[in-house]
Amino acid sequence: MRLTIPIAKVLAVFLSDVDAARYGVDLMEQSGLGSGTIYPILQRLQTAGWVSSQWEEGDPVSLGRPVRRYYLLTPDGAEQARQRLAELHQSTATSPSIAKVVRPA
Repeated sequence: MRLTIPIAKVLAVFLSDVDAARYGVDLMEQSGLGSGTIYPILQRLQTAGWVSSQWEEGDPVSLGRPVRRYYLLTPDGAEQARQRLAELHQSTATSPSIAKVVRPA
């Protein structure tokens, strides 16, 4: 899977608490991304096996809102996310020699 900045943001939210199930609006608020970005990312992560999902149980009337679909990182997804985010961080970190060029003394 190609790791884009929006995907990295979503994975970072999941990794902030790997045991917490998240729903779409929660992910949108935490990542700063819109629904048109979040839901395709969640679908890609599910297809890759990094995320599982299930519908909330309950009656919408008694809940006072529609039922939510909750997403959770799989163990493999958490491992892959950590590894890929670390690689992304390493590849984007500025080396000291580049820093001298960017910010001359």
